[in-house]
Amino acid sequence: MTTDVHPLFPTHTAESAPADARSTVENVKRKFGYVPAPVGRMATSPQLLKGFLAASATFEQTTLDPVDREIVVMTVATRNGCHVCVAMHTATLVRLEAPSEVVEALRAGKPLPDGRAEALRSFTLAVMDHRGAVGDEEMRAFLDAGYSARNALEVVLGVGAYTISTFANRLIDAPLDPPFHAFAWDGDDR
Repeated sequence: MTTDVHPLFPTHTAESAPADARSTVENVKRKFGYVPAPVGRMATSPQLLKGFLAASATFEQTTLDPVDREIVVMTVATRNGCHVCVAMHTATLVRLEAPSEVVEALRAGKPLPDGRAEALRSFTLAVMDHRGAVGDEEMRAFLDAGYSARNALEVVLGVGAYTISTFANRLIDAPLDPPFHAFAWDGDDR
């Protein structure tokens, strides 16, 4: 289990963060009412923090609907073993009132009960597994499920944004903030 203290990656506040990260950390604090521990630790590199937040915000503006975006994020998070991302995005799916069987399947890395959603999850895995060189059959299945070429590129954006987050959270050993304890994940769902 992680702790609040890390020898290389302190959990910065807006006051203790490097100067280049202070305004970013302050903005996150205004948005959430506190500084999430992963943000505090990512602030050790102002550029990483800003890059992730910018990529994540851009992903939120895609034409994929909110639950579809969460399917992409959860697929990346479970594949990369990021307990923080899985917990945080489980909370988001619950807030979005996603069906519990969808949430449970995503946490377990299993096929989704809805064909369209499963096409998105499978396509996301294909993007990751083939480093973007998705085969014709996988692309056709994605398009046949009602997604577009634009959506395919938006999945790539989501994979990129949340690869930054999942890798950084694992590197910094990010602790899970109390609001997400109820959604804790240690990979045992898989």
